[in-house]
Amino acid sequence: MGCAASTETGFDPSRPYDLHPDVALRPEAFGALAYHYGNRRLTFLRSPELVQLLEELAAHPSPAAAMAALAIPPERQATLGRALGSLAASDLIRPRPIGTDGLGLAGMGDGL
Repeated sequence: MGCAASTETGFDPSRPYDLHPDVALRPEAFGALAYHYGNRRLTFLRSPELVQLLEELAAHPSPAAAMAALAIPPERQATLGRALGSLAASDLIRPRPIGTDGLGLAGMGDGL
């Protein structure tokens, strides 16, 4: 899934990602609106497939694993990878620190 856009934006598709905690998604007929409360940026997500991928990122060890879990066809993965790279550059998604389970800290239980 690597692409030139990934290198240019610093997006690493092998790392775990999640939505920035200051980002809210509002479902719309065309996909969703993503609003970043920190930088007050509004982004139109015109693909329901991309919105579903964003909602699943935190549950998987990488964007590629999330795409596989969602059964996204291989011919769509490069396009979605570029979109994720753009969203990472806009600070709508961010890398998660990798935990011992490979999912990142968001995938780790609180021990209770």
